[in-house]
Amino acid sequence: MTHHLLVAIAAIITLGIAAEWLAWRFHLPSILVLLIFGFIAGPLTRYLDPDAMLGSLLFPIVSISVAIILFEGGASLRLPELREVGGLVRNLVSLGALITWGLSAVAAYSILGLTVQTAALLGAILVVTGPTVIVPLLRHIRPVKQVASTLKWEGIVIDPIGAVLAVLVFEAVLAGELGAATTAAVLGLLKTMAIGAVLGALGAGLLVVLMERQWVPEFLQSPLALMVVVAAFAASNAFQPESGLLTATVMGVAVANQKAVEVKHILEFKENLRVLLISSLFILLAARLQLDDLRGFGLSEAAFLAALILVVRPVSVWLSSLGSGFKWRERVMIACVAPRGIVAAAVASLFALELAEAGYAGAERIVSVTFMVIIATVAIYGLGAAPLARLLKVAQTDPQGVLIVGAHPWARAIAAELRDERVPVRLVDTNYTNIAEARMMGLPVYYGSALTEGALDAIDLHGIGRVLALTANDEVNSLTALNFSEIFGSDGVYQLPPEQLSAKSGKGAVSRHLRGRFLFDTSANYWQLTARFDAGADVKTANLTETYDFQTFNARYRNAIPLFLIGEGGTLSVFTVNNPPKPGPGQKLIAVVDTMAESTAERQG
Repeated sequence: MTHHLLVAIAAIITLGIAAEWLAWRFHLPSILVLLIFGFIAGPLTRYLDPDAMLGSLLFPIVSISVAIILFEGGASLRLPELREVGGLVRNLVSLGALITWGLSAVAAYSILGLTVQTAALLGAILVVTGPTVIVPLLRHIRPVKQVASTLKWEGIVIDPIGAVLAVLVFEAVLAGELGAATTAAVLGLLKTMAIGAVLGALGAGLLVVLMERQWVPEFLQSPLALMVVVAAFAASNAFQPESGLLTATVMGVAVANQKAVEVKHILEFKENLRVLLISSLFILLAARLQLDDLRGFGLSEAAFLAALILVVRPVSVWLSSLGSGFKWRERVMIACVAPRGIVAAAVASLFALELAEAGYAGAERIVSVTFMVIIATVAIYGLGAAPLARLLKVAQTDPQGVLIVGAHPWARAIAAELRDERVPVRLVDTNYTNIAEARMMGLPVYYGSALTEGALDAIDLHGIGRVLALTANDEVNSLTALNFSEIFGSDGVYQLPPEQLSAKSGKGAVSRHLRGRFLFDTSANYWQLTARFDAGADVKTANLTETYDFQTFNARYRNAIPLFLIGEGGTLSVFTVNNPPKPGPGQKLIAVVDTMAESTAERQG
């Protein structure tokens, strides 16, 4: 038995990470692949039986894992984003949540034939929209900033709210009598809000104080943060069931938005842990499904799903966005993105089991219907949201901005020149001194590693259409290009040529599928450019005309390295080793020039 348990746990981790990799490799929603693997390991082959494996430990493990996931999600939220979208987000997670609950419950009762109690609980569970699904979806869609910020905030904040609502409905169902149920729900809501806010703030404050006073060594800071999250979650649940999810989310928001200490390394650790937890949880929960439940899907389930997508979500968004100032196109886009994720699966699995033990008819259908909704909404929104965003003209179309990875002196000079030419620019670096210098120059920055999954979510990519990897490490540049190719495509990721690059063939030592397009010129690797700038080179912009063309520029500034061309409409083109753009009159040329050559040229002129 012990040997089988060991193999089963190893299988869960192996299947989970394998599914994540396959989803990345073939550009599929990871949840779909995870659920398929879970179905195969559970209902189809009966190789995994989570209830037999973990027994009463299953749902405590799931609850703690979800709390860590929500902490990490809360840590990705930035309060300044609420200045533009705060009103709509507030309405969506309050009024919108109640509308979603009510209409979903009515649909479950009238279409699926569930009892009033079971339908009410299912409606509460389906309030959540799943940040683990929405955030990757937003990367793919790349909607305008207001839409992206609204959906991200709603997806993260609604999870603990939906879970708490499900708990209150569950307690009301068990209470039975209407008066007692109402009293229990109101008191539970007030206790949850108070406990979640207080313990979340206290947990974040404790963590910050310990780090600020350097009472904890750096190698223990990430484990310490994990300890505080789990302790606050458990303490919160001891006072009020499932309030710990709200506590974890509040703590994540508070930690990420404080200015006293730097927590990037902690958040990167939590991000890696989140991937492992999500993949394992979906395998576990999908493996608990029964094959008979999956065979029972028919017209009523399809009609219920259609009601959720075509009626419930649009009505909720429409009423929540009245007077918000959002354009109708943006409101339609928000109404067409509401996939469900891990929290819905976890909460449904927990309460369905407890309702079944309490003798409520139809309780077992809660899990199968919830998983059906998860699979269908991920597939439908995942495939249809991007084309719809382009149709509605709320997707970023041909953004010209540049994300520069590396904020060393000459990267800052390039960024400043682009900014002066009205090209949106962002700088990323793990060196705080470089970041501080960039901030002094008024350049937008992100302090952290560009190689993490969290960087894709945390960096403001609005208006950014390409990434330039300009670090001293060729491997980091290649991995950066690989990391951002998911967003910008292979044609939008660039890196400095490695030192081993052949000037004749343009081929380097790095495998083609692990690098971006080589920038500027075969002689423009990091160390050669650094030497040029140390010798006094600078970045200059020249206006090309019929009389002052590219040939004239080259004759005037010998050994110049062309970097970019800016067309009359502001279109940016990047010079590359292979297939560089052809400069012409009416364009602006940005290039690296030697100041000595510039002085000589001015004297000759």
